[in-house]
Amino acid sequence: MLNHVSSALKATDVSGPTDTIDTLKKILDHAKTSGLVDHLCMCLATAGTGLTSSPSFQRSASEGCKALCFLIDALENMSNKVKPWIFPLTLHQSHSLVRLDIKELDWSPDTGTDCKKIIEVLTGMFLKSKPVFVAIYYCLRQRNEAVLLATIQLLVRCCTHSTKMPSVLCGLPSSLPVTTVVSGGEDSSFIPEIFSIISLCGFSMNKDSPSVDAKGLTCKFTNPHELALQSCLLLTAIAQSFKSAGRSSSSFILTTSSRNQQSRLSSLAHLFSCKDGGASLFKSHCASAMLAFASIVYLDPGASLSDIAMPLVPCTTTLYEHLKINHKEVDESNCSTDCMLSQWHGLRDGCVGLLEYKLKQGGPLAAQQVCASGLPQFLLDLLGNNVHVQNQGTNHVKDSIGLSPFGVVWAVSSLSFCLSGGALTFRQILLRNEHVKCISDLVSDAHLKLLKSWFGSGGGKNGVRDTINVVIDFLAFPFVAIQSTSSLPSATASLSSGFLLNVGSPGARVCREDSNTLKAIQESVDKYTGILVEAGVPTRVLRCADGLELKDTGRVVAFLAKMVSYERLTILVGKGILETNRIRRLIDGSSPRDVILNVLMIVSDLARFDKGFYEYIDKANILTRLKELLICEDHTLREKACSAIGNMCRHSSYFYNSLSRHGIIGHLIDRCADPDKPTRKYACFAIGNAAFHNELLYEELRRSIPQLTKLLLSPEEDKIKANAAGALSNLVRNSSKLCEDMVTKGAIQALLQVVSECSAAALNPPRKDAINESPLKIVLFALGKMCAHSSCRQCICSSELFPVMGQLRQSPDTNIAKYASSIYRKANEV
Repeated sequence: MLNHVSSALKATDVSGPTDTIDTLKKILDHAKTSGLVDHLCMCLATAGTGLTSSPSFQRSASEGCKALCFLIDALENMSNKVKPWIFPLTLHQSHSLVRLDIKELDWSPDTGTDCKKIIEVLTGMFLKSKPVFVAIYYCLRQRNEAVLLATIQLLVRCCTHSTKMPSVLCGLPSSLPVTTVVSGGEDSSFIPEIFSIISLCGFSMNKDSPSVDAKGLTCKFTNPHELALQSCLLLTAIAQSFKSAGRSSSSFILTTSSRNQQSRLSSLAHLFSCKDGGASLFKSHCASAMLAFASIVYLDPGASLSDIAMPLVPCTTTLYEHLKINHKEVDESNCSTDCMLSQWHGLRDGCVGLLEYKLKQGGPLAAQQVCASGLPQFLLDLLGNNVHVQNQGTNHVKDSIGLSPFGVVWAVSSLSFCLSGGALTFRQILLRNEHVKCISDLVSDAHLKLLKSWFGSGGGKNGVRDTINVVIDFLAFPFVAIQSTSSLPSATASLSSGFLLNVGSPGARVCREDSNTLKAIQESVDKYTGILVEAGVPTRVLRCADGLELKDTGRVVAFLAKMVSYERLTILVGKGILETNRIRRLIDGSSPRDVILNVLMIVSDLARFDKGFYEYIDKANILTRLKELLICEDHTLREKACSAIGNMCRHSSYFYNSLSRHGIIGHLIDRCADPDKPTRKYACFAIGNAAFHNELLYEELRRSIPQLTKLLLSPEEDKIKANAAGALSNLVRNSSKLCEDMVTKGAIQALLQVVSECSAAALNPPRKDAINESPLKIVLFALGKMCAHSSCRQCICSSELFPVMGQLRQSPDTNIAKYASSIYRKANEV
């Protein structure tokens, strides 16, 4: 009866006779209120208990699975009559959204509250009750087509509702950490049975091939297409659940055996490579097989599977033909609706997933082939062109795009790889306002809200994170390409923060492999930043940082750090990220290290760029946090905190009082003795700037003189000595308050010692740039400043090292000769 109800609901139009719908609804209501689900679960438990000793309980287990499947299917079909299944992308493109309050919408496939409860009950029983587990496992091992179909569909729904289900089906330990990789899908798990069914389906579609499973049993399915489709959807649900949870290895499904990997991937490839039914009709089971294949190989971030998988991936032309096919040309007998394989999976998902894999593994050559076919423009049309959406009102939007949230991620990632296909492709894709707007619209508030409410693979918080990250990778391509060159100044945050975005990015390979494309990018970067501003990208990216959990904000903040280095974007990004609540959240102690690091570099770059940002930094109220970072265990964070404070003192004395009030100066002085070289370098830099504009902090900085002196006399790198000398110079720049300490603490003698050590190279340079690399000029400049004070002049003149100054007047470097002559003259005036 439940099967008849489900079939009737599928065949009944929502605008048809209400009596029919009402009758079917009453039957379902009775099924829900009569305790039928509890009885069916009890039936499975009883059958599972009996199956351990006798196979006679197979019939009970089979009928229990079929009844549950029919009930769930009927409830889903009833719900679909009220609220159609629509992917977030399609709904986002629908004009009806203009009239809707998205905050109050949940356009995730609505299986109904009662249906969700049934799936939750079944999933809970499967995970907690061994008899139920056994009953379902035995159903899967049967070769009864109707039972297999029902069992697999139940498992698909359970995997969609529970992140624990995929691990259990693959036979993984329940306590396995996310980052630990083990061999899953072994013989004792459900996975071999699924692949065995898929192989049998492939044989059944080939009328000339005998259908024999792994156990040697002869089997011929009457509807192998539907069974293959559902089996592949189960593998897809498992793989996508792993990916969303952060598990990154196909070994969880394919085992670590290369033989198993080859066999299992080949069984999927056989489904989408066979010509069953003619080439003119794109079978939905082919799309499902492509999706399962793409979802599994997507678990491997590297190339560990490429030798096995790449030969099985169809050529670019074939993939494009499948993508271009109109949904009306598809064999829809097995499709859920329109271009949806199921309520969770799109008809084009698999093709796009295989294309993304092909581009990722094939490099620039594969990108050039794809670009030559015109595929990038087609993908852009799918992602942003309203002509693909059939809108017949709020409750009648039909999905003819065929991209689920996972498919959207693959499509954008494919476009990112296409950008490395040459200078012309880069200009055609990224230098068009409408294209940048199309991709950036995917991280608009409207689309992200729809995506967050999407219940299933590719949706929820993880789906929002993945969509934002892939859009960031696409938009950051030119910056990654430019900033991967070695010619940029290393002091900029954009370069230092590039690592997170550069890893695996095709943009990072451009500078090494295609100088023409790199040149085109460099010449067009000003135009590109203008397009980003026009599309509102900086504001959208900032809002993305607000909407993500802190642990997921890494790529977003890294992109903000890259944008800060471009003048047209600096003000928009700078003022936005310095909003008090936003920056304090991002720099908080619970924030990931990379995020804190990038925020520090952004603050440093903004402070260095323009003193106009001082007011915004001040209002952000981050000095207490900077003080904490100066004494944290992470040496890189200490270094960047020193750099930020130094640049906050670069243009004026704006922060002098605040630094004193927060007790930061003492920590800066301590950092001069830090075990980390870069931290010592930037601590000297910060102290120098804290003394530059006036004498307000001189008394607190008095304690730095012995530390700076020690650095001059130690075997430090030249840049540290130069910064230490510059700081000492600034400590006598505005008054003579610290001159006595300069003399008694040995600072002047240390400066003269550095002059003596560098004099030989200054008088006879071994190479042209040798003088510029040494700290000599800064040291001479510092001694010149000290000559303005009589006590310092006397100390200089009376030193046994003073004669070296007379020798340096003959240096071939005009600046050195000028500084030495000035010091020699002033010191002799004592």
